[in-house]
Amino acid sequence: MLSRLPSAALRGLHAEAVDVEVDLSRGLPAWNMVGLPEASVREARDRVRAALLNSGFEFPLRHITVNLAPADRRKDGSHFDLPVAIGLLLASDQIHSPQTDEKPPFMIGELALDGRLNPVPGVLPLTMHAREQGYQSLIVPEQNAQEAMMVSDLQVLPAASLLQVASHLAGRSPLTPCTENTAAPNTDGDLPDLADIRGQLQARRALEIAAAGGHHMLMSGPPGVGKSMLAKRLPGILPPLTLDQRLEVARIYSVSSDASRNINDTAPPFRSPHHSASDVAMIGGGSTPRPGEVSRADFGVLFLDELAEFKRQVLEVLRQPLEDGKVCIARAADTLEFPARFQLLAAMNPCPCGYLGHPTRACTCSPSQINRYRQRISGPLLDRFDLHVHVPPVDKDELASMRSGETSQSVAKRVLTARQRQYARLGDGIVNARMSQSQIEQHAHPDSDGARLLDTAMQRFSLSARSYHRILKVARTIADLAGEDKILSEHIAEALQYRSEGVS
Repeated sequence: MLSRLPSAALRGLHAEAVDVEVDLSRGLPAWNMVGLPEASVREARDRVRAALLNSGFEFPLRHITVNLAPADRRKDGSHFDLPVAIGLLLASDQIHSPQTDEKPPFMIGELALDGRLNPVPGVLPLTMHAREQGYQSLIVPEQNAQEAMMVSDLQVLPAASLLQVASHLAGRSPLTPCTENTAAPNTDGDLPDLADIRGQLQARRALEIAAAGGHHMLMSGPPGVGKSMLAKRLPGILPPLTLDQRLEVARIYSVSSDASRNINDTAPPFRSPHHSASDVAMIGGGSTPRPGEVSRADFGVLFLDELAEFKRQVLEVLRQPLEDGKVCIARAADTLEFPARFQLLAAMNPCPCGYLGHPTRACTCSPSQINRYRQRISGPLLDRFDLHVHVPPVDKDELASMRSGETSQSVAKRVLTARQRQYARLGDGIVNARMSQSQIEQHAHPDSDGARLLDTAMQRFSLSARSYHRILKVARTIADLAGEDKILSEHIAEALQYRSEGVS
């Protein structure tokens, strides 16, 4: 007596086909699970046994062999519980599936001891796999139905228990398909507004440039001047995610078992890890590799507050994804790749006490302390920030005034217009910060006055070749915000102003 049901194993952000084979044979009652199952899969035996008995079925007192094929790939996750339990019911003739020419439904779910179906992580990539394999219907726990509905051209059948699934397969009580996605998306009105910021005109301008071109930005200034407030308002002026971007971000959060983000949220993700985070938490990994903070910030913002307090090793692992837009995690058994197309935003104090250069408070740090503090951040990492901005203290009269600054909504309109110019020039979804060398030469060539100004700055500040290209990218964004097709000398001058903050 043998049954075979389809399933899949997660591998990074993707899923690979797995056949769940259940065989009942003569011999002493025993349970053998083969096919390189991890601990969460091996433990299915006790969950399945209790769920069958508490749902009114019999647990077969036979020699049970469960094979997860192919046998040379490790299997992890509790989503195998449901197909294993249904396989046991089919193999023991406790239910009979009607004969049809269609493929059997693809099933995902973790079993509780009383037979309820609990939600599982990674439903979105598993659902995408089911559609790619040509399955017409998908059975999922009720709590995962909205996530599965993000994938079109697939009938989603929410189920609350093993008994409901068995009744559906036997044709006695069909499950009701999910017809619409009822999860409410976040809106721009829920995000902090730039109008809350008093003063800080230069920092606001730099934030707008960073948003328009997708540039990395470093803010430096005394404590309490508004660096964190500015950072938290960046998502509010960024363009909303496209449908493909939302699907990609949702897949990352699904695999990560991270419920902090609404699956229908159109706002770019904003991640702000604590400075005690490890390099694995930042970049991803683990025994079963999962996406880290850089991947959860895909198409969004990674904000590192108190940058100099992060471990140097943690900061150095950011260098490659900042350039490549992806993370490659290599292990002895496998190599996985996660996307990391994030925008880095960082804030730090100018010295350990925080008051170096403050107009009214004296700094208490010695030169050696200041030097050690700044050396926590390597030159190559600093060189990857397109914009270096000093955020000074706000004048008390301006702080006490009730005048609101420009709203995020009005700034977002200018940012969107500049982004549309970039997409028309470079291709859909490509921003100035990710221009290739050939694109820089083609689209970011300054006029004669701007070229002379840039050459003078290169010699005076001993800028690197990377800095040279990043200045051109920022100047291209400034020109886009101004509606100019050509990069003029004033655009180069403003771009140099933000770069000189980091080299002075």
